[in-house]
Amino acid sequence: MVKTPQDKWNDTILKLRKQCQNIMKVSDNIRYAGVINEYGRTLTGMVKPGIKPLLKSEQVKNEFFIMSTLITLRQNAASAVGNLEYVVLKHAKVSIILLQKNKITFYVSIDNKEKTPDKLILKIKKII
Repeated sequence: MVKTPQDKWNDTILKLRKQCQNIMKVSDNIRYAGVINEYGRTLTGMVKPGIKPLLKSEQVKNEFFIMSTLITLRQNAASAVGNLEYVVLKHAKVSIILLQKNKITFYVSIDNKEKTPDKLILKIKKII
């Protein structure tokens, strides 16, 4: 049976969702793992059970748009400085890790209790 474009899309989203689930298993300090496209739209994402999100719905939309814009604009410099490996944004309450693959961005929020974010990044890179 030939897969329709919708079937292929559903398979892609399912694969991304499984990757997010596997990212969530890497550390108890991961609060959120999600995937956004180049326009900042959420393709899939999950919040750790029992965790209260820090951002409201509109703030999340703005955050994802800003991050996708940052990643997209950085691509212009890739030929000069090399491909972007990851971005870490350190805040007082959480850190955000952005990893890009093709035209999608993995957005991972971690609690600042995490003592080894570099090891966490390496584990996440293996998953994606």
